[in-house]
Amino acid sequence: MIQSWRSLWNREFPFYFVQIAPFTYDAPQNAALLREQQLKTYRHLSKTGMVVTTDITGDTTDIHPKDKQDVGERLARWALAKTYDKDNVVFSGPIFRSMKVEGSKAILRFDFVENGLMKKGNKLRNFIIAGEDHNFVSADARIRDNSVVVSSPVVEHPTAVRMGFSNTAIPNLFNNAGLPASPFRTDDWPVAGK
Repeated sequence: MIQSWRSLWNREFPFYFVQIAPFTYDAPQNAALLREQQLKTYRHLSKTGMVVTTDITGDTTDIHPKDKQDVGERLARWALAKTYDKDNVVFSGPIFRSMKVEGSKAILRFDFVENGLMKKGNKLRNFIIAGEDHNFVSADARIRDNSVVVSSPVVEHPTAVRMGFSNTAIPNLFNNAGLPASPFRTDDWPVAGK
C-alpha cells in the first residue's frame, strides 16, 4: 500500500503508522503476526516509522484504544525527528536488533536505547524462551546495561526468545524516554494456532 501510494503520487513521502494494539482475536497469534509484519515494514521501507501502543490500550476487548492523545504524541515524535529534522527528539522505543547466547542465557540487544532501558513494574514480563526443541517456556528477563538477559532453568541451550508475541500481551520493557519496546521474536519458526 505504501509503495503504491508513493508511486501514484510520484513522491517518496514519509509514512508513519501505528502498530496494532493488543486485542482478543479468535486465533491466538493473529495480532502477534500482524505486529511482526508491521515491524518488518518499518525495517524494510525507507522513510517509515512505527508507533508501539501496547502500553496504552487499557482494554484488550476494544480494538480501538481510547487514548488517542498519546498515540498522536508518539506519531508527532516521528514527524519532528524524521520529517522536520528536530534534534534531541526520541522517536522510538526499543526495537530488537540481535541475540547472542552465553551459556544458558540469551543476551538481547536493541536499537533506540542510547539513554538506557527500564521496566515498568517489579519485573519484566511476557518473555518466553526455547531451545532446539522449539518448546517455549516462561523466562526470567533482566535488564543489564542496554541489553536484556533472558533465561530459564529448564532451557540449557537457548535458541529463540519472544517478547510480547501474542494477541493480548502487554509487555513492560521501555527505553528511558518512556517509549515501549515493540513485541518481537528472534526465530522464524512456524507459528501454531494462527
